[in-house]
Amino acid sequence: MKRIYLKLWICLLLTIVAYFSVHAQPIKAAWLTNSGSKLMYSRDGIRQAVQLAKRAGLTHLCPVVWNKGYTQYKSAVMQQYFGIALDPSLHGFDPLQALITEAHKEGIQVIAWFEFGFAAAYLDSGMHVLRQYPHWAARTVDGGLVTVNQFTWMNSFHPEVQDFLTAIVTEVVSTYDVDGIQGDDRMPAAPALGGYDTYTISRYREVHAGAYPPAYHEDSAWLQWRANLLTEWCRQLYAKVKSIKPAIMVAHAPSIFPWSKEHYLQDWPAWLRQGSTDIIMPQVYRYNLAAYKTALNDALRYAHHYESKLYPGILAALGNGFTMPANTLQQMIEYNRQKGIKGEAFFYMEALQRNPAFFMDVYPALQ
Repeated sequence: MKRIYLKLWICLLLTIVAYFSVHAQPIKAAWLTNSGSKLMYSRDGIRQAVQLAKRAGLTHLCPVVWNKGYTQYKSAVMQQYFGIALDPSLHGFDPLQALITEAHKEGIQVIAWFEFGFAAAYLDSGMHVLRQYPHWAARTVDGGLVTVNQFTWMNSFHPEVQDFLTAIVTEVVSTYDVDGIQGDDRMPAAPALGGYDTYTISRYREVHAGAYPPAYHEDSAWLQWRANLLTEWCRQLYAKVKSIKPAIMVAHAPSIFPWSKEHYLQDWPAWLRQGSTDIIMPQVYRYNLAAYKTALNDALRYAHHYESKLYPGILAALGNGFTMPANTLQQMIEYNRQKGIKGEAFFYMEALQRNPAFFMDVYPALQ
């Protein structure tokens, strides 16, 4: 009996430690990508990113670790599935390990960002995934590939695809000293156009007395049924990650609700309610203050009772050269503080280089 009580106390203590490890400080983060930026391609670039983050007072960096059909870390899982352990464009350099080393020296935490999630490819980059596993492809009602905004998708409902995504996430958690993992508007997600592959139709018919799914992909019950499958995968992933490292942060950066569910089956308020995420960083990507306020207020409303877990994603730069004006950024952040939000995440790291006066002088004072 004493041993049972001791085990229960140990579990309780680990849970408390894990909770306070995740919620110890407000999150001030930036996404670090390999698209439109050279910072991830060398150790010097990694050091530069870390120093920029330190000077800006950021607490977290979110480096991409999965996009265009490759990992930006050395992956035994990718070696097993595709015979390629690392993005060939990196020429053997492991940016995730380099960033962890440099960031931790400065007390900055690292959240591994699985950018592409269930999307296999952008244009042709990544199509090797579906060429090797054609039965992984998501399908439209007419049997075509699911391609939206030039992204071609895997079938997010197929158990093999889910197992693959789970494997690369848990691999990072197990083998790298990351402080968190993050999905975004593609994990877990699936374009509402999909779900018409053989596997998903068969699964639907099993629980609907043999009936086929509606041909209209926006049918509300059909949307919710598919969204529930992703919500369940989200729950399972959370449990597996926490079983490996209880103190690790599990974060998500979905689109704004309800657009996220209507178009990509991301029912993230349900993820919050069922306790399948520690942090939500909704992509409140707006170009002016009025639109930002409206979208943020909507996000807070849908995060009802879980507002403390919400840190908005702010659009600060794009690869096409767009840079958010400093005064607009300041107004957005000041509005966050008015709403009781103590942090945010910036898309993306290049903004710190393009707007140094704001990020090095103004932002650190916006506590």
